[in-house]
Amino acid sequence: MTDARPSRFDTLAVHAGQHTDPTTGDAIPAIHVTSTYAQDGIGNLRGGYEYSRGGNPTRTALEEQLAAIEGGAHGISFASGLAAEDALLRAVVAPGDHVLVPNDVYGGTHRLIRTVHGKAGVAHTTVDTADLDAVRAAVRPESKVLWVETPSNPLMKISDIAALAELAHENGLLLVVDNTFASPALQRPLDLGADVVVHSTTKYLGGHSDVVGGAVVVKEGADELAEQVRYVQFAAGAVSGPFDAFLTTRGIKTLSVRMQRHSETAQTLAERLVHHPAVARVLYPGLPDHPGHKIAAHQMSRFGGMISLDLAGGEAAARTFAESTEVFLLAESLGGVESLVNYPSEMTHASVRGTEAEVPPSIVRLSVGLEDVTDLLDDVLQALDRTHAAH
Repeated sequence: MTDARPSRFDTLAVHAGQHTDPTTGDAIPAIHVTSTYAQDGIGNLRGGYEYSRGGNPTRTALEEQLAAIEGGAHGISFASGLAAEDALLRAVVAPGDHVLVPNDVYGGTHRLIRTVHGKAGVAHTTVDTADLDAVRAAVRPESKVLWVETPSNPLMKISDIAALAELAHENGLLLVVDNTFASPALQRPLDLGADVVVHSTTKYLGGHSDVVGGAVVVKEGADELAEQVRYVQFAAGAVSGPFDAFLTTRGIKTLSVRMQRHSETAQTLAERLVHHPAVARVLYPGLPDHPGHKIAAHQMSRFGGMISLDLAGGEAAARTFAESTEVFLLAESLGGVESLVNYPSEMTHASVRGTEAEVPPSIVRLSVGLEDVTDLLDDVLQALDRTHAAH
């Protein structure tokens, strides 16, 4: 007999965690806007719910969905991506421990590890995770975590997740992969050997620039780790509210089709921009000459909607370009339906200036949205032409 339970990504994204109401048959589960729950006698809880910091049915639905689409055993939903990362780190490292961090990592992640956990006695080393020999050389006896972003933010470096998983486990390290840029629609790190996936669900999972959130997804067989993360969340309180959970769930249902469109449009833009005189380099893993193209093609189904440009005119040109687009909005964040341009050196990555993770001032980052591809290309080209004329 064929197992009819849904197992393919698109079906899981729509149906995981989405149980119809037994009374009304609601196709969309209700949003549970409650802080507390009536008990049938002291300690006799209905469905395990007692207080919404500990659990909420709308958040539970999202967490089931998150685990399903990443192929994990446990999904845990947080108030932000950094809250998710912080809870995970609190659960797995202690004073005297050591964390390996990519040399091209989201500025907020680097700041969290460097300053917040650094003040608590956790050391870190910044390393190029695309270089296995460099990673191997950076491991210390006190190392506990290997943190990876692939594609990385904002230089679009590609790290070999399967190879890093083997290296990490040989050395007793936990491999954590930030899958925000790719999303599970394009890449599933747990299937490649990672132990934990983290997300800013604010980005592609929510997908509409209307909600802030984060997630930790833990692999099968790591129940104790999941419980440790849940305990930190309960004790410290960084939970997602029911409306935020609902918006994230709604976004995930269209994730696959959105990522297909983001990827197709980004590929078109990247190929067209390679030879523009204002551009020194187009950083996009879908280009055949990208250093990580072969690895990306193996571990990703598509190459995503993020492009970074290294402007030939340096910092001045990058600033001019970032302030010259008309369809692309100059803004923080990424992964929404609208296209955004960002100047990392003074925006998303300002906190890492002066560190090993500093972003070159000639870099601009594009989050390619769902607008018409011709309109987006025309906008980028007019901004580049204006930049080239000025510099």
